[in-house]
This record gives sequence, C-alpha cells and structure tokens, in this order.
Amino acid sequence: MTIQAGTSKLLNIVMIATSDLHGNLWGYRYEDGHETTNDGMARVAAYVREVRDSGAEVILIDNGDVFQGNMLTDDIYNKRPDSIHPVSAALNAMGYAAMTLGNHEFNFGLGLIEKFRQELEFPVLAANAAYHSGERFAEPYTLMEIQGVRIAVIGLTNPNIPRWDAGKVDALHFGPMAETAQQITASLRAEGKADIIVISAHAGMVAEFDEEGGSDSAERITKLVPEADVLLVGHMHITVKERIGDTVIGGPRDRGREVVRFDLTVQLDGARPRVVNKEVSIVDMADWEPDPEFRRLVAEAHEETMTFSGQGGGDSSSEAAGSILGYAAADFQPQAETGGVPAGRLRDTAVITLIQRAMLQASGADVAATSLFADTADLKQGPLTYADVYRIYPFDNVLYVVTVTGQELRAYMEVSATHFNQWQPGDREITANPEVPSYLYDMFAGIDYQIDLSQPAGHRIINVLYQGQPLADTQQLQLAVNNYRYSSLLKASKLVSRAKHWESSCSVRDMLVSYIKEQGTLSPEVDNNWSIVGIGQL
Repeated sequence: MTIQAGTSKLLNIVMIATSDLHGNLWGYRYEDGHETTNDGMARVAAYVREVRDSGAEVILIDNGDVFQGNMLTDDIYNKRPDSIHPVSAALNAMGYAAMTLGNHEFNFGLGLIEKFRQELEFPVLAANAAYHSGERFAEPYTLMEIQGVRIAVIGLTNPNIPRWDAGKVDALHFGPMAETAQQITASLRAEGKADIIVISAHAGMVAEFDEEGGSDSAERITKLVPEADVLLVGHMHITVKERIGDTVIGGPRDRGREVVRFDLTVQLDGARPRVVNKEVSIVDMADWEPDPEFRRLVAEAHEETMTFSGQGGGDSSSEAAGSILGYAAADFQPQAETGGVPAGRLRDTAVITLIQRAMLQASGADVAATSLFADTADLKQGPLTYADVYRIYPFDNVLYVVTVTGQELRAYMEVSATHFNQWQPGDREITANPEVPSYLYDMFAGIDYQIDLSQPAGHRIINVLYQGQPLADTQQLQLAVNNYRYSSLLKASKLVSRAKHWESSCSVRDMLVSYIKEQGTLSPEVDNNWSIVGIGQL
C-alpha cells in the first residue's frame, strides 16, 4: 500500500512471521482430545487473510519447526512418502513466501526434507547448512520485489542440529549463524541486490550451547550485521519483541499461539528505496476465530489423526475401531509432590518402569535410562489408546544402544542427579535446580542405586549394584538411551567413548504400543531399584 506524505511517496510493507508451529494445523491437542481456543494455523490463516484483505502488501514467512511436533506429523504423515503432506498443502494455500528449516525438520532424516521441498511452492532456506563437499543443502536466501523494493530473506538453521540428530545429518556441516549472515549480507549489498535485509534465524537470542563463540546466538547476528532491518527468532517458544540499533527483532510463542508482525515504511522517491520506519508487534491468536476455508482444507488429515489417537467422534474410540491398545488395571502415577517436584521424579514409578521395560525388551540392553517428560504423565485405569502413550512419551525419539563402562555410567548418572539442589540443614523439602530442567533428569533401570542429596553435585551416586554386585569402573554394560540423549549429552559432553552399535527401526512410542498390546492388561508395577537418601524427614 502506497501513500503520499508531503512530497514523499511511501510504501508500507507488512511482514507476518510464524515459528515453531509444530504441525498444529487445526488448533487441537490430540493427546488430550480437545480443541484449543488460542492457537493453531487455522487462526493464523484467519489473521493473514484479514491483513491481506485490507489491501496491505503482505509477505508471509516461517522460521521452522513446522513439520514435527504432534501425532499428525510424527506418527502419520511423516511416514507417508507417497502422499502430499498436509502441512505442505497448508503452507502453500496460505501463500508463504519462504521457510527456514528448524532443528526438528531434521528429526526424520534428509529424505523427508527433500520430500517437502519438492511439495512446497516457495524456497526452503538454510544458509549455514552445506554438504561436506561444499555443495549447499538448501537455498541461502530468497529475493522478492514489491513495487520496485527488493527484499532479501536470509534463512539460518540452528547449528546445534548435530547434537540432537547426529546420525541423520552426518553428510552435512552446520556453520555459525552470525558469520554466515554477515557474509551473505555483504555480498547482497555489494551487488546491489537488496534494499531490505530480513534474517530468519531458528535460534534464541542468547547462546544455547556455544556461550563463548556465539555460533547459536541470534543476538550475535545484530552485532555482526547491524544493517539488518528485521531479525526473526524462534526455537525457544517464548515471546521476543525488541530493537537493537536499527534492527527490529521478534519471536512468537509456539503452536501458532502468536505471530510476529513487522511493519516497514519505505520511501520510494529517492535514488533507491529507503526504510524510514520499522516497527515490530506480537499478535495473540486468542483474539481470532479459525478460518473455515483453511479448516476445510485440513479436515481430512485432522479427522484421521483424531481416529488414530483414539479420540475420534462416533465409535472411533471403541475397541471395534481398533484404537484400544490394552487396559490399565489401575492408575500408574502417584500425584503427590514435594516442593514442586512431582513424586514421579522422587521415586520409581509404574510409568517410568513401563517405559524402561519396553526399552529393555526391544533392545536387549542391560540398562535403560529415560525421563519423566511431563509432570502429569499418567496411565489412568481403563482402556489405553495411542493418545495415552503419547502423553507419557511425547517425543519421536528412536532408541540407541551403546557400550559403556561402569565409570562412564556413573558419570552420566551424576549429571542427571544435578537436577536436584543439595540438601542443606534446615531444609524441609527437596527442590529442583532451575538450571537443570526436568527433561534432563533420567532414571535408570537394570541397576540398583541411591542418590545422596546431602552431597554436592558430582558426588551423589552411591551404592550402585548390577545383578546384586557392586558395579566396577571397568565393567562393561549395554546402555539403552534415546537418540536425543545420546547425541546431546553422552557424546556432546564426552561422557562415553564408544559409538552406538544398535539403532531401533521404530520410535520408542511404537515400542510402547507393541509392549502394551503384547501385555493386554497392565498392572502398575515398580522395580524400586533406586531411592533418594541424605535428606531429613519429609
């Protein structure tokens, strides 16, 4: 939309940006069986349609993590190589101009990325990802033009991807975000290709791992590329709205809870178009009703996912529909908590024991480690569906087996035990260390052990027994862990020296499904192989 302001001719450009949509097309929690009231791409579509209908010049971009994150993506359509992905169809219908790859796009291997690249009608970006030969993996940037104004969108994926999906991205090298953006911006400016520089970075503002080098810090981009007009961030699922120098910066909450709106005013009557004003705002999708046309587009995929989860309409959640996996004879998870720490992290529980037994049976390992991913994770008495399995294991991990020594296993266990604060005289409850989130705290099966919270971090694991005998430092065991924990902790922190020698052909969730079907009716059973000691009377 152009306006005349005095003697100046001005163009207003609206850039709408999404990030971390995680496959939430409809606005629905399949694991809980209920529709949401404040998120989802259907609401984003309604907002985008209204802004376009106002006559504004609109550019719509996405910052990654859209093809992963719920049953629709992970458990159904990411496993169908021969059909158009409903997320691709949705993005095309909404008229996206570009998408930056997020870390979760790599969870399913490079083949899935190539599949949806072929399906999408706009460029897929990742300037800092390349094959080891030097060949680029995705487009580094895209150029678009509105009324003579040339806009460059540079896409940067998260350089920590090898930490999380090492085996799936061995063919690729991931470079630092800021230095990559600096080089591309300098080239675009030197060649006169861009009047506006937009950088889409799938990372948070502060470094997640590389605190010294800042390779994964979006804030560092503002230091090396101060001439950037717009910086879109994500990955952390938090609201970001700020300005550093001449760069406006925005990031939305996940699942389509928010979108970022960048308003750029460009003066057109100079030698070259020039941005004379820029603003960033966060738009809450709770204020928008889902777009009916968009929902009609994705209705078939949504209905299939509801049926799959066991939460469908009609008779789809009955045993006749095949969605009942088995039965729980009683509730599995204790409800009490201490100091905000759920009981499921303070003692062995039936939920954790179930997951670990499924892992051990599928892998043949000696020891299995897993976390209580959700504090409220439980299997309630009665029929069990896929939605129940998803609630206790919400991630699409596969399972690895690696040979470890007793010393290496203890080191891993010590890192896990840093989740708790040290018990001090006068304490009345166990508390968690806010610097070590609950999803990093693993519990172990196949060994007996105690966690002595009276001791400082690094000296808490005591009385470790394997098959009733003290575990020797040199004793070798087969450890089953998910791929995320193996890559991001065991290998990244050099806790284990050997490489994995086994990888499951299915997800841990699928293992749980098979285990429950095999057992039929599950009674909550607990190994009680570990305990917390060194504390006062609670």
